[in-house]
Amino acid sequence: MEKPTRLGLGAKGLVLTLVVAAVVYPLLGVIGTSFASQSDIIESTGLVLWPTHPSLEAYRTIFTGGVVTRALLVSIGVTVFGTLASLLVTIGMAYGLSRRGVVGSRFILMTALFTMLFNPGVIPNFLLINELGLYNTFAALVMPTLVSAFNLVVLRSFFMNLPDDLYDAAKVDGAGDFRTLVRIALPLSKAVIAVISLFYAVTYWNAFFNAMLYLGDNDKWPLPMVLRTFVLQGQSLDSASAGEAVAPVQSVQMAVLVVAVVPILCVYPFLQRYFTKGVLTGAVKG
Repeated sequence: MEKPTRLGLGAKGLVLTLVVAAVVYPLLGVIGTSFASQSDIIESTGLVLWPTHPSLEAYRTIFTGGVVTRALLVSIGVTVFGTLASLLVTIGMAYGLSRRGVVGSRFILMTALFTMLFNPGVIPNFLLINELGLYNTFAALVMPTLVSAFNLVVLRSFFMNLPDDLYDAAKVDGAGDFRTLVRIALPLSKAVIAVISLFYAVTYWNAFFNAMLYLGDNDKWPLPMVLRTFVLQGQSLDSASAGEAVAPVQSVQMAVLVVAVVPILCVYPFLQRYFTKGVLTGAVKG
């Protein structure tokens, strides 16, 4: 608990400044390039931090072509529905596994933990999805990742750390398990549920591997697949290939990247106040 010296504070400030610069510089470069014109890109020969001739042509290109718009709607739908479904199943399982006397709870918990240590692999997963009739459906983007064992264990630990007196009082008042969960446990679990919601939302929003494996129809691709195909592999959007776009290729690529990143950046500030409390769940007892 010693008072930090000026040298220590200066070193911490320098390190923090370098870290912030390392994070902010590429972000500003991506945003600036998305608004850059062809002349700006030629002059900079790379990322454009501050375009001298800003243009919205790149965003007109990606939204006029229809590919990004359709992929954005798919990603929003999969993220919203998948997050709600995952929360519903995870909360139900975590609460059930946290109560004493539940038949088979230890087996179910061990099965969930087993999935954290061993993965069946790509081919068995693909064969399972195909046999269940989920291939080339949006359900294939949700079902394989419906429950995260890590989130399940975190939420179960939180429910177990709630005072037993609360559950006993609810039981004395005649409340059943469902009512106890809704009226007692959930209102006290806002922080951890907010963090788990963020984890699930980011997972569904950024997932492209399941889409690459289980979706054969390009019209069902989510935004990360479009981002991977267009930005990383250098393939063109429909509008660009048709010759309708006049925006530079680099600007269009960065615009797609901005569209993929901004939604998560907009959601995180609303959950930030819960984040620290939620991630420390179970770290301090008493």
